[in-house]
Amino acid sequence: MPAPRTRAVVAATALLATLVACTPNDTSTPDGTSGAATLTVDSSADACVLSGDTAPSGNVVFEVTNSGDEVTEFYLLAEDGLQILSEVENIGPGITRDLVLVARPGSYQTACKPGMVGEGIRADFTVTDSGAQVGPTGAVADQLEVATTNYVAYVKDQTEQLLTATEAFAASYTAGDDDAARAAYAPTRVHWERIEPVAESFGDLDPRMDLREADVEAGAEWTGWHLLEKDLWAPVAADNGGAEYVPLTPEQRSTYAAQLVADTQELYDRVHSDEFTLTADQIGNGAKSLLDEVATGKVTGEEEAWSHTDLWDFQANVDGAKVGYAGLRDVVAAKDADLAATLDERFEQVQALLDAQRVGDGFALYTDLTEDEIKALAASVDALGEPLSRLTSAVVL
Repeated sequence: MPAPRTRAVVAATALLATLVACTPNDTSTPDGTSGAATLTVDSSADACVLSGDTAPSGNVVFEVTNSGDEVTEFYLLAEDGLQILSEVENIGPGITRDLVLVARPGSYQTACKPGMVGEGIRADFTVTDSGAQVGPTGAVADQLEVATTNYVAYVKDQTEQLLTATEAFAASYTAGDDDAARAAYAPTRVHWERIEPVAESFGDLDPRMDLREADVEAGAEWTGWHLLEKDLWAPVAADNGGAEYVPLTPEQRSTYAAQLVADTQELYDRVHSDEFTLTADQIGNGAKSLLDEVATGKVTGEEEAWSHTDLWDFQANVDGAKVGYAGLRDVVAAKDADLAATLDERFEQVQALLDAQRVGDGFALYTDLTEDEIKALAASVDALGEPLSRLTSAVVL
């Protein structure tokens, strides 16, 4: 059951206010030591074990190790358990990855998600008041303030374009103009994909709008983009679990299209709230999250299972990551010039491979890619993902 809008907006703004857009110039901890508070997380098949359930306010690092045999994720959520503050995805078995963030005092939840399905294994987590300033000072603070202001403006612009395009898509789909709806599908979704981590941070909206059929839990109603995608690119029985696909009725089309528009309006309203903001660590972690989205859904062809327009999403995820990085680049270059140079080079390499797949105003369908082309794209994403995973640390720590 989705949270009522008012509650969701308040929760969103409250949680966004808990993380600050900053790089502390003084990383001293309350006990006088330098550096961030670091906690270990052991994510196994059936447990999520943290080395502690509290941390002092300021820089916090979660070192997440996957000791299970499935890919896992780790989240820090607001107290209500709905809003995602920050996350690290796509942690393979035996792999350790860091989630770096800046936290203010408050109550939170942590969650490991083995297999990347369901609500995960959750526990309460508390950030105590360290007594130290949580936030940047000096020139770095000024740089990050500009970066976050610009990125918030980017997010708002993308939601504005998404809303307009979704209304047009829904009108075509509802009217039964399937050719127009199919043509509008991928170009509309790029606005969603460019800001996907922000959209996903609203834990009630994302499942309603972007859930893939394979991720729908038993007994749950499937709604959103991919339901309409399947109806527009109706599969043959062999691709539908052996069952003949039954098209949605005109009434069902109207209902689901109207809900998609209403949910998009909801997303627009939330990010246009006066209290909506983002933070430097959220932008940095979001950039990496976008590459994880490519690795786990787009380069595998799983995201757009019926339309096969995965490369549109791929490009949009890269666009969003690049915008996030660009805003933080000056800070990164000043603190770690080698990392900035590597990121510049790796973004160019990914873009060159995507450009090679351009067809007209769009891209080749995923099903038209050769195995070697898919491997090359996947390798470029991996090559970019590694240095991008160090972006937030370079900015925050």
